[in-house]
Amino acid sequence: MNKFENHKGFSRMFKENHLTLGLFFPLESYAGSIPEMNIEKQMKLAKRAEELNFAALFVRDVPMYDPHFGDVGQMYDPWVYLGYIAAHTQNIALGTASVILTLRHPLHVAKAAASVDHISGERLVLGVATGDRPIEFPAFSVDFEERGLLFQEALSVMRKVWGENFPAIRTPRVEMSLGDLLPKPRLSDIPVLVTGHSSQSVEWIAQNGDGWMYYPRNVQFQAELIKNWRSYTDQFKPFSQSLYIDLMEDPNHRPVPIHLGFRIGRNPLIEFIQFLKSVGVNHVIINLKYGHRPVEEVIEELGEEVLPHFPALTGKQQENS
Repeated sequence: MNKFENHKGFSRMFKENHLTLGLFFPLESYAGSIPEMNIEKQMKLAKRAEELNFAALFVRDVPMYDPHFGDVGQMYDPWVYLGYIAAHTQNIALGTASVILTLRHPLHVAKAAASVDHISGERLVLGVATGDRPIEFPAFSVDFEERGLLFQEALSVMRKVWGENFPAIRTPRVEMSLGDLLPKPRLSDIPVLVTGHSSQSVEWIAQNGDGWMYYPRNVQFQAELIKNWRSYTDQFKPFSQSLYIDLMEDPNHRPVPIHLGFRIGRNPLIEFIQFLKSVGVNHVIINLKYGHRPVEEVIEELGEEVLPHFPALTGKQQENS
């Protein structure tokens, strides 16, 4: 039994030998680095994604705009935005892909994550990362070379303050001997997905994360990666990946590579995602940034034609799949 079997967000997204689909904010296509982020439109689409039975909605953590790096994601602070999304949805899982643990104090992250998990009704799935934008580290006075150790420290601190009352903690960033952190997650923990390698070994990720979040790669490479990672744990831990798509009107349009994904019709897309499922992928987060069609049309087509093959885990689907 997975310890997050009764966590609403985790159980909506993940089950062994099952694959579900999510969407990245912003729910729009756009040129350049900065999206429009019309809040009314975004929430309307978020609600529609939930109605269509997408499993999750994901936000990114991009602390600073680097014009040479590119995309700033949904632009707003992830915790503020997640609170807003939680208030406008009811069942869909809410994910981060990913919170930069090296640039945020671990107690702040622990409190924000526990707060969102409570407010949303236990829907938070917490993707975490070390960060990879070089301009951000000096801006926050953080040594880029220390990011691997800072990542380990943060995850350890977060687990401890979630799971214990009045814990005593002494780390490079935390000197805690009095007081406690509230609220506590109902399960005394929150599902944490490690992103990429985060300067860690595959064995460490398998043993310390509740799942792994990776990037689009050649399917054979992904299959070997998943097999190797799962060899280090005897329990089911989900594997997730992102995928950029430009969904074409022709349902049989053969895939043409774009950045981290494909220009593709829905039928080859279904085939490709089925293949990902067969090699052990459990969740695919779709990014619509490079699309050419109205995003409303694309979300509807995905919901009506693709999602029935990869439904969110709810009710009888969860029990019988």
